[in-house]
Amino acid sequence: MIQSKYIKSLLAKTAQDIKTIVLPEGEDERVLTAAHIISEEKAAKTVILGDVEKMTAFFAQKGWATDGIEFIKPENSPRLAEYTELLYDLRKEKGLTHEEAESLAKNYNYFGTLMIKSGHADGMVSGANHSTADTIRPALQIIKSAKKGRSVSSFFIMLSNDVPYIFSDCGVIINPTDRELADIAIDAAQTAIKFGIEPNVAMLSFSTKGSGKGDEVEKVKRATALAMEDLLTDEYKNLGIKLDGELQADAALDGVVAAKKAPQSSVAGKARVLIFPNLEAGNICYKMLQRLGGCEAYGPIMQGLNAPVNDLSRGCFAEDIVGAIAITCLQATK
Repeated sequence: MIQSKYIKSLLAKTAQDIKTIVLPEGEDERVLTAAHIISEEKAAKTVILGDVEKMTAFFAQKGWATDGIEFIKPENSPRLAEYTELLYDLRKEKGLTHEEAESLAKNYNYFGTLMIKSGHADGMVSGANHSTADTIRPALQIIKSAKKGRSVSSFFIMLSNDVPYIFSDCGVIINPTDRELADIAIDAAQTAIKFGIEPNVAMLSFSTKGSGKGDEVEKVKRATALAMEDLLTDEYKNLGIKLDGELQADAALDGVVAAKKAPQSSVAGKARVLIFPNLEAGNICYKMLQRLGGCEAYGPIMQGLNAPVNDLSRGCFAEDIVGAIAITCLQATK
């Protein structure tokens, strides 16, 4: 059963526009359970990659129906040759041989990503048994960035007492430049809009409006200025995005502190999108909130790709996978 009211609200939205999501880890009972829950909710179609006999036997043992679920063993798929040719065409200029393409196409994460590229699926959720690199590498090679020259980054949806926040980037870019940090902020603001979260963006630092000094503070200041310039362009100016920095976390989130530290800010005390200066700060923060603060964490979810391919924590629960599937479906909705 899904406990989170927010995730239930996302599932209700996905049920209105059914997408097909690939789950390339059919050997994992958490993945199979998540697919069952999605099927029961009629929230999406799922394609599970793995040993078909073992997966169908698991469902039969549980007495679960398989409506809206397709089981595929990539090595036996009639589409394998098609996907091999597609991968070869995409990567031959990078030195990939036809033999290597055939071998990679049998890799479940590559096979799932090629399904998306071919239009046979809308998104993919992996990572219960794979590293982030193994999940994301095929997407970067095959799906690629939605904007040329722009880095792909990630976000978490963090739920505090069922109130959603966007944390970015906590999973991909280790030490973003000021330009990359500005791009992360703009992408995260658009992500917030897609998920019904108010796009009040705080550029986080250990300094609020000049209270601290150093290269790290200056980077956040420059990134804030670059992002503010972007928000004046036709592409973003009518989206209702508010952005400010540099802000400490307490000034970004607490209205009383904000009134003292940043009284002129339109974001301070009301931030719902938190942009971290580097991956180290973001990763530590989300894990501490999850383990000590009782927050729910969904991610890392990729942003900036042409189609959604998303990662899971290897310590995830079935409900976490359900949430990731719902998020992926909404990302795939134009």
